[in-house]
Amino acid sequence: MKAETPTEPVVFLKPDTALLQDNDPFFYPKFSKEVHHELEVVLRIHKNGKNIQKQFAHKYYEELSVGIDFTARDLQAQFKAKGLPWERAKSFDGSGAVGKMVSKAHYKDINNLAFRLDINGKTVQEGNTKDVIFQFDYIIEYISAFFTLRVGDLIYTGTPVGVGPVKVGDRLEAYIENEKLLDFEIK
Repeated sequence: MKAETPTEPVVFLKPDTALLQDNDPFFYPKFSKEVHHELEVVLRIHKNGKNIQKQFAHKYYEELSVGIDFTARDLQAQFKAKGLPWERAKSFDGSGAVGKMVSKAHYKDINNLAFRLDINGKTVQEGNTKDVIFQFDYIIEYISAFFTLRVGDLIYTGTPVGVGPVKVGDRLEAYIENEKLLDFEIK
C-alpha cells in the first residue's frame, strides 16, 4: 500500500450493516468512484474476552475464512489529507464481505496458509499467513486490550500486496489453500 509498516495493528470498526455474507453481490456505492478490494483472512470469535493474553488467544476463535475489506479509496484519501477518521471510506454498507467459515482444525497449520483472490479468473492477490505483519494471537491480544471481544465478532487480519480497484461486472473468488470460500459479483 506504499505506506510505512506499522509498529502496532491499525484498528477500525465496521457496523453489522457492513457485513456481506452468503456470496451476496456487492453493490458499488454511488458516493465513490474508486472502490478497492483488500483480501484478508478473517477470524470469528467464539468466546467473550477482554485483556486476552497472547498465549491464550487461540482459545477465543475456532473458525476462519477469507474476506474482502472494501475501501472507497477516493474518500479515504480526502479524509487522510484532512486528518479525519476513515469510517465512511471503510465501514459503509456491504464493505465487509466474508466467506464460508471453516474450522481451524481443518488446517494443519493456520500460521502457514496460502490464500488468494481471483477477479474474473485472474489472481490479483496472494498471501500466506506466515508472512502477515501481526500474527493472529497477537492481534487478538492487542484488540482485546481496547475492546471486549464478543461471540460472533469478526477480525480481518490484514491484506497482502495486490490491493486494487473493482468495477461493476467483476466476479471475485477467494480461496484458502485452493478451497474456494467466497464467490460473488460486483453490481
